[in-house]
Amino acid sequence: MKISRFEDLVVWKKSRELAGSVYQATSDGRFYRDAGLRDQIRRAAVSVMSNIAEGFERYSRREFRHFVSIARGSASEVRSQVYLAHDLNYISDETAATLLTLCAEISRMLAALHTRMLRSP
Repeated sequence: MKISRFEDLVVWKKSRELAGSVYQATSDGRFYRDAGLRDQIRRAAVSVMSNIAEGFERYSRREFRHFVSIARGSASEVRSQVYLAHDLNYISDETAATLLTLCAEISRMLAALHTRMLRSP
């Protein structure tokens, strides 16, 4: 099946879910009042979905691969910041586990997408 819109990519849908979950987790309490960490994790989460979309709309596979790589880096950044937020007791064990699982899944999907683009003509 040929994908003709970035909105059809499962990894973009997952990254949209991640961004929404990050916004939800950072919307109240101590996490909300920590503007630095709150804004950084939100930017990183939005960066994942934005880079997938931007790369998809570029004119070459090479550029798309580059943006997929950036998106994967941003997913790792979110994962790292989730650990800090959990260590600071800004989020519960359950919220941290959910976000970490989603980040890891997205990272795996992006790695597979990157590899697939390298192998196909």
